Amino acid sequence: MKLGRSTREAFGLALAELGERDAETVVLDADVHNSTRTEYFAQRFPKRFFNVGIAESNVVSVASGLAASGKRPWLASFACFIMCNAFDQLRMSVAFPALDVKVVGSHAGISIGEDGPSQMGIEDIALACALPNFTVVVPADEASTHKAVFALAEHRGPAYLRVGRPNVPVVYEGDVPFTLGRANCLREGRDVTIVANGLMVWSALQAAEELAQLGIRARVLDIHTVKPLDHEALAQAARETGRIVVAEEHLKHGGLGSVVAQSVAEQHPVPMRFVALNDTYAESGAPQDLLRKYGLTAADIVRAARSLVQR
Repeated sequence: MKLGRSTREAFGLALAELGERDAETVVLDADVHNSTRTEYFAQRFPKRFFNVGIAESNVVSVASGLAASGKRPWLASFACFIMCNAFDQLRMSVAFPALDVKVVGSHAGISIGEDGPSQMGIEDIALACALPNFTVVVPADEASTHKAVFALAEHRGPAYLRVGRPNVPVVYEGDVPFTLGRANCLREGRDVTIVANGLMVWSALQAAEELAQLGIRARVLDIHTVKPLDHEALAQAARETGRIVVAEEHLKHGGLGSVVAQSVAEQHPVPMRFVALNDTYAESGAPQDLLRKYGLTAADIVRAARSLVQR
């Protein structure tokens, strides 16, 4: 396993690079720029950076005004703060007028570790997907986050990008295929499909290796774009493998598993299993310990896949 940068670090570096290319890009932060890594942009372009303070609702309102004036704003805060505290502003000031505002939720999931449940964004994807006109992206590693930033910069309209705190394993090396709304097939297989995004993509690949030793051939799909969803890739996976496991670092209700299940049910229903956070908040602890305790590991994916194959 080769460990890369965190996706929040990759986001910050890509955003600073974007600032060099596009003079209309402006960045706003809710006083956590040293954590979201928007500090890199602030250091290079101080006149285009706005620290609005610990006021998530206000930062969304300011960003929407800048977008309506022709700027291309990116705003960042912790995922739980920006999506939960400012949902009404996102709904009425960004989603409803379909303004070109890019919202970045950092420190998402339970892998932020010791900071505890008050700062763990575990419902952010459900909230973001509920906003009409929003594109929702959850990249797997450093390289795909870089591609995601520039893909979203070219996309005109509101979007939510989810990034995390811990350093994550390298999934993509060399040229990274990244098209909004298009899943990446990272491994072929005909017995079961594992669908994942974020840091669970690496766990899905690990699980596929373990399953191969048991004679089970697992396909692995990186669904980096939750909305719009790649319905075609899911329908093909359902037809060709007959079983689907969805793995995500998010509440089971309303996240990737929910939208994948809806797509599969409408196109080609097959037996499914879901590896996600159950109806609970997590506690404070070391990231890997939390992932194990709450069932978000490669071993949990293996168990889910085996239960389907043995049906």
